[in-house]
Amino acid sequence: MKIIEKYKLSDTDIDRIINMAWEDRTPFEAIETQFGLKEADVIKLMKYQMRLNSWKKWRARVQGRKTKHQKRRAKSVTRFKSKMQKVITNNRISKKKH
Repeated sequence: MKIIEKYKLSDTDIDRIINMAWEDRTPFEAIETQFGLKEADVIKLMKYQMRLNSWKKWRARVQGRKTKHQKRRAKSVTRFKSKMQKVITNNRISKKKH
């Protein structure tokens, strides 16, 4: 897939991006900061990686969701990551707490 090649994503990167895209409180901007993918590219990657029905459910879930877009969030929401994530750094490594 062109997006995987364009961004040189490993299987681990792809898994993490999908995980972040499913998290309600992780904005698309966090994925862009960490992996360089714009929202449109995340949507394409999700469509390519998921079964059609699962992708449709995900799109319906995130479409218009305020928590998935930093600009649409309430000013009181200052965190940049889900509670399930460790600190986001620009080294492309972020792991969930177990």
